[in-house]
Amino acid sequence: MNRRQFLKIAGASTVLGLGGASAVNGFRLGVPAAARMSLDPRALTAKRWGFVVDVSRLRTEEDYQKCIDACHNIHNVPTFKNDLQHEVKWIWKENFEATFPGTEHEYMNAEFKEKKFLVFCNHCKEPACVRVCPTKATFKREDGIVMQDMHRCIGCRFCMAACPFGARSFNYLDPRGKNPDGSPLIRVQSQTYPTRTIGVVEKCIACYERLAIGQQPACVEASNGAILFGDLEDPNSEVRKVIGEKYTVRRKPELGTQPSIYYVIGGSEHA
Repeated sequence: MNRRQFLKIAGASTVLGLGGASAVNGFRLGVPAAARMSLDPRALTAKRWGFVVDVSRLRTEEDYQKCIDACHNIHNVPTFKNDLQHEVKWIWKENFEATFPGTEHEYMNAEFKEKKFLVFCNHCKEPACVRVCPTKATFKREDGIVMQDMHRCIGCRFCMAACPFGARSFNYLDPRGKNPDGSPLIRVQSQTYPTRTIGVVEKCIACYERLAIGQQPACVEASNGAILFGDLEDPNSEVRKVIGEKYTVRRKPELGTQPSIYYVIGGSEHA
């Protein structure tokens, strides 16, 4: 079955299965109806999902790699060996200067300045990427998750230009292919998330497919408490309690996108 046939059948199934009116209304709004509906009673829900990353709890290279591998393996993210030009990443490491540009200074603790930070899509409250996407391939769900529909993506890369965090990757090469040494680009073929094609943009989607069946995002489960995920609109949620009790910062808040990732700065190591 080719892509055109698949989309035709999938479209018909959506209209018939979800109810013609609701499905059509969903697409008129620019948000696929299926992406706005929770059909599984186990599904985790929130008014606005958000993350808290506790920097002090990421101490070793293994701590970072567990989070990265958990995300990339589940979502079939390709690994281009020794090829940064074609690198595809959903979650990765950056130093302080790249994570929080303009906030470093000459008297900053040297150890902290060189520390690595886990970065990924900020799922902004006011996402610039959504405003510029001409096909609605990038859209924001009602719960705050900024989605990327690879079937709608035409590869214009406007979203990449608009995102101030570099959180999107473009598939210049076939992600289903192989490295020059013959090794597969997808290290562990996962059956829980579809593989992509050449010419589309991809990024972190906050593991919406896991939330739909009652599971936390993969990076959260693998982080051993370093990454928390919860409802930013719920004052009793764990993320809100941490944000209220500890000093946190967000990336480039001056741009007005209102990121939904908060970083706990300090802790026992850098009090």
